[in-house]
Order: sequence, then structure tokens, then C-alpha cells
Amino acid sequence: MGARVDSDLERAIDDLVVANHILFDEHVVDAFGHVSVRHPDRPDHFLLSRSMAPSRVRAGDIIEHDENGAPVDANGRGVYLERFIHAEIYRARPDVASVVHSHSASVIPFGISRVELQPVFHMASFLHGATRFEIREGFGDATDLLIRDSEKGRYLARALGGACVSLLRGHGSVVVGRTLREAVYRAVYTEVNARIQTQAITLGTDVEYLSPAESEAATGANATQVGRCWDLWAEQAAARRKADAGLPH
Repeated sequence: MGARVDSDLERAIDDLVVANHILFDEHVVDAFGHVSVRHPDRPDHFLLSRSMAPSRVRAGDIIEHDENGAPVDANGRGVYLERFIHAEIYRARPDVASVVHSHSASVIPFGISRVELQPVFHMASFLHGATRFEIREGFGDATDLLIRDSEKGRYLARALGGACVSLLRGHGSVVVGRTLREAVYRAVYTEVNARIQTQAITLGTDVEYLSPAESEAATGANATQVGRCWDLWAEQAAARRKADAGLPH
């Protein structure tokens, strides 16, 4: 049992490192943003890297956090201020196994305007029902917009509700998935959909969005294809890092 648990944990850490690299390569995160996954042996705990740029994350940077977002094994490593996003969403959503928080540039305009982010193509069908989080409603208009404690994390988790995506006004978004790979897939296609939707709106004609029924059907179909995206993105991420290190492909 112990060997299997260790293997599961090692695999979760390795995949989390890859997830960080994919999200950077696909323009979802830059120097900021983070992705977590539930601990495979302690589902009330989660794994999240130390506070650093996602593209630089390696296995030794991954830290276990408890259900309140407190680091279990930081050993002097700095932790993300907004780890409470992850802790409180995991607490509220037992169906969620991974959380991505990002400030992807194409998504932010939908959080600061009255234009609703909606699925415009089948790969982003999960966006139907995306919610909005307005920190002013719970904490006034003088915060720094950051989810820096459990109270704000709980408020965000309530705003997310049962949706896959919530937009944080002036701050980006959170995306959740039933697996790490699904959360990464959704984070990437949230950014892509936002870019396409913006382009469609500029054409000056009415935009045709997916219907609720189309969204549900497409989401079911796409759930079987997440691995295809992950395999491609992971391969590309590994090749880029080999090239950066001057190693042969």
C-alpha cells in the first residue's frame, strides 16, 4: 500500500509540474497565476507549488496544504497568498479535483464589462452558466482584490456555485475540473473562447452562442477528449524546456 501511495503522489506531483508549464505555454498564466490538485491520499489536502512563476515550477517546488490552506511541508519555501482560493473551493465542491486561478488577458474584459462570457464553440461548451465574483459586495471598495484569507475564499466559492468558471472583476478567473487535466483543458479553452468571442463581437453582427442543450451535449462529448489535448500540450511543453536547456529533442 505504501509503495502505491508514494507512486500516486509522485505521479500527481509530476502532472502538476506539467500543468504549470502547459498553462504558461498556452498563455493562461504568466509570472502570476497558479494551479492545484487534490492530494491523492488525503483528499482534504491539496498540492500547490511554492510562490513562483509557473513556468519555473519543478517537482521540488510542490507543497502540500491542509484543508484550511496552511502549508504542511513548506520548509521555509514561500507560499501563495491566494491559496485560500483553492482551499475553500475544495471544501465547498467535493466534485472538484483541481483549481486554476489566472489573469489571462482575453478573459479579464468579460469580468469588467456587462458582456457575458458564453460558449461560442463546442470546445468551450463548459462555459455555459459561468458566474461572476464581485469582491465589493462582501468586502467594500477598498480591498486589493486579492483572495488573501479564508473568508474571501468562502465568498468566492459561493459565487462559483456549481459552475466550472467564475470571473473575478478586475482580477481574472477561477476554473475547476473533476481532474487536473480537465481543469487545464478548461482554463486553456476559457482563454481561447474569450478571444474568439471578442473577435466575433467586433464584427458588428449578432453572435450565435451555444444553447444550453448544445452545451450539455458538447461537454459530454469533449470529456472523452481531454487526454488528447493534454498529451499534445505536455509533449510541446517538454520540447520547449529541452530547447531552453540546449538539450536534443
